Amino acid sequence: MPGSLSPWPLVRKGDQDHPVRTLQDLLRQSGHAVTVDGNFGPLTDQAVRAFQQAKHLTVDGIVGPLTWAALIVTVRRGSTGDAVRGVQEEFQFRNLSGDPSKGLAVDGNFGPNTEAAVRGFQQALHADIPSVVVDGVVGPMTWQALVSGMLSF
Repeated sequence: MPGSLSPWPLVRKGDQDHPVRTLQDLLRQSGHAVTVDGNFGPLTDQAVRAFQQAKHLTVDGIVGPLTWAALIVTVRRGSTGDAVRGVQEEFQFRNLSGDPSKGLAVDGNFGPNTEAAVRGFQQALHADIPSVVVDGVVGPMTWQALVSGMLSF
């Protein structure tokens, strides 16, 4: 029986680390001036609420499936910016070496190394979830798998 994607996580004020940094990158991509520090504090909460209001979502400060779906941006080789940083943050989260210099660079440029990491991730997912396409493009399914922490140890 094929597997399924893990659900989008619920992220709220007071949360730290994964996937808060990615959330902050996506908020920045959407024009909100938040610091990417991994702490869901008052400024991140304000940005989430402003984003939710602008997108006509329930304004509760909780980042759940509808808010994540509105935040994500499809990125691929050649893309640049904060959404790409979010993808790269996800691979740093999965970097088990403890040395950030050995993981994927978080530079906001979707180049060959980022594409290779994405394809490898998609290939691993595809083994259990055949509907995941191995194309090197970070669209809704790949974003959900990344943000929900799939294939992290």
